[in-house]
Amino acid sequence: MKIVVTAGPTREYLDPVRFLSNPSTGKMGFSVAAEAARRGHDVTLIAGPVALKTPSGVRRVDVVSAREMLEKSLESLKHPNTQTVFVSTAAVADWRPATCAAQKLKKHEMSSTLKLVRNPDILKTISQLSKHPNTPTPQRPNLLLVGFAAETNDVLAEAARKCREKGLAFIVANDVTEAGSGFGTATDRVTFVYPDGRQEKFPLMTKRRVAAALVRTVERLSAEGGRLSAEGGGDFVRSRPSRGQSRRDP
Repeated sequence: MKIVVTAGPTREYLDPVRFLSNPSTGKMGFSVAAEAARRGHDVTLIAGPVALKTPSGVRRVDVVSAREMLEKSLESLKHPNTQTVFVSTAAVADWRPATCAAQKLKKHEMSSTLKLVRNPDILKTISQLSKHPNTPTPQRPNLLLVGFAAETNDVLAEAARKCREKGLAFIVANDVTEAGSGFGTATDRVTFVYPDGRQEKFPLMTKRRVAAALVRTVERLSAEGGRLSAEGGGDFVRSRPSRGQSRRDP
């Protein structure tokens, strides 16, 4: 199976020395790429500016901006002949400066107001091209999309909204304000949220174990032709669970 992973932040330059970005280190995406390669998949890793070594067996493409990441993502998904999974772990900057100066701006040249323009939403763009790829379509019959939602409030509600609106197979939600979970940490506490409202909750665990759970899930979905499965590695709950509905899977 072909797996394409985006990782790390993007940088949106105001001039050659100043930019808009975020604290993403790329650890989660690199963990996913490493686990997928370890399990024998054909892996392309599209990485923003990070200080991490390329995992063994992974094809790496380095980018800087959101528009570059979108371009390389689309290139990597052209004419998929086999089952392909696009895993968007990257923390892409939502906005960029309207202009980028060729030389460093001097203080007296800078305005107190910075004009911004919206960046493309990479996952939404690919979803629109593929017409909700968790259901096979003529445009992208073998493509599944997986997203990440790093939130600070209303975490599961926001993740569910993004999952539905972007036509994802599932989305990985985590609260970046929680101790031990979020940017730069070695661990995460995540919930896999599915389009039908199911939630697969995991305890605090290493990013490598999160990656392993994610890769196992996309392997299962691939084998089922994109259908959602009720088997997993965490606790499954629905939005309005009935008595006895939540359970621990083996």
